[in-house]
Amino acid sequence: MEKAYSRVDEALLARLREIVGEENVLVSGEEKEPYTHDEVAELHHEPEAVVQAVRTEQICAILRLAGASNVPVTPRGAGQGLSGGSVPVLGGIVLSLEKMNRILEIDPDNLMVTVEPGVITGELHRAVEAEGLFYPPDPASLDSCSIGGNIAENAGGPRAVKYGVTRHYVCGLEAVLPSGEVVTMGGKLVKDVTGYDLMQLLIGSEGTLAVVTKIILRLLPLPTVRVDLLVPFNDFLAASRTVSEIIRSRVVPTALEFMQKDSILAVEALSEKEIPFHDAEAHLLITLDGNDQPAVDAAYEKVGEICLKNGAVDVLVADTPKLRDKLWEARRLIIEALQHLSPERIMETEDLAVPRSRIPDLLEQIRTISQKYGMNIISFGHAGDGNVHVNVIKDMPEAEWQTKKRAVSEDLYRAALSLGGVITGEHGIGLTRREFLPMAVDAQQIALMKQIKEAFDPAGILNPGKIFP
Repeated sequence: MEKAYSRVDEALLARLREIVGEENVLVSGEEKEPYTHDEVAELHHEPEAVVQAVRTEQICAILRLAGASNVPVTPRGAGQGLSGGSVPVLGGIVLSLEKMNRILEIDPDNLMVTVEPGVITGELHRAVEAEGLFYPPDPASLDSCSIGGNIAENAGGPRAVKYGVTRHYVCGLEAVLPSGEVVTMGGKLVKDVTGYDLMQLLIGSEGTLAVVTKIILRLLPLPTVRVDLLVPFNDFLAASRTVSEIIRSRVVPTALEFMQKDSILAVEALSEKEIPFHDAEAHLLITLDGNDQPAVDAAYEKVGEICLKNGAVDVLVADTPKLRDKLWEARRLIIEALQHLSPERIMETEDLAVPRSRIPDLLEQIRTISQKYGMNIISFGHAGDGNVHVNVIKDMPEAEWQTKKRAVSEDLYRAALSLGGVITGEHGIGLTRREFLPMAVDAQQIALMKQIKEAFDPAGILNPGKIFP
């Protein structure tokens, strides 16, 4: 049973306005509407108030006030999540960090950058690249998602194959506990084993333990050489088997993406631009980078040979920024394009992850599940790191959709788990997967997680209704 919370009354609203200013407290239905949902089409829950903070001390005061008033607080970045993590399922206050959007310092001497949580990921990329530096994590929504949201979900992206995910770049955090206390963890440090690594505990905690207010990220030198390959296949499974062979060859691409034919055709329909080899059953989109032109050339020649040996129709080489941007524009439009296949713009998006060598088996099982339920299921994603996005398109009456949707999700999760995988690789548990958590995590681990939640948030005010069934 969910805990009972108090309502946001006029007295509380007056206190909130004193903390952040009247212009930063939103209460009308029209003002609050953008904060009622994330990118999960069927989820809408209205908060009683939206509070836009601009300084850490304001967040401290808001959380102290909410705790004393027994009002739930849902932290929110840019609202680009795919699990309902920032949706205020129990009403209360949405604490928006969108105005805390400054890049505070780029430090080339230490290869570090310090940012506020509202900084848009793509803007951070461009700022550090202008200094010859590189921040690798690149979620598909990089021009609209925020670093704070990336921290909350431990976001990945196509470049995770070679460079890893968000947690591999976080060196320091400032965060506000639900009690209103500020904690500072880590710093501009390459090494630090001083006690338990609480900082890493916050990364991927989906805004349930603390509100992150400042972030120190590790940077790399910007690679000077890059090449992208678009590789079409007429055999769906041949493309997936090629992924395993590339990894076995000891070539580690920067990105190794898999796209099913239907996803390519959907992007064409949305963008009204033709994509090369659009009739092929599947595409691989492969990036290689480095600082040695001959080495990168040798790697892409080797990858190209592997693809052709496994039945690729061709290997299109994009070695100019214009060609590269054209290929990646299509990849980043896929989710939006697939939504347009549904008359109601609704689909169920899963992000299963399995060992890389089991990708062919997973795709085979997904196809079987699609046939079993007679549902249009389209897959794409980060095949190079074993993370496949599985999109179940709603093109049927509501009653049938609600009946089948849960059964399909459960079968997909069983398929991933049977292959040594997990039910989510980067989108998080949030609201949409919380009832399935016991399928993937045993009771002892769930009990430990609940104890951690209790230690951080004994009043239970921070992002309640998420993760735990």
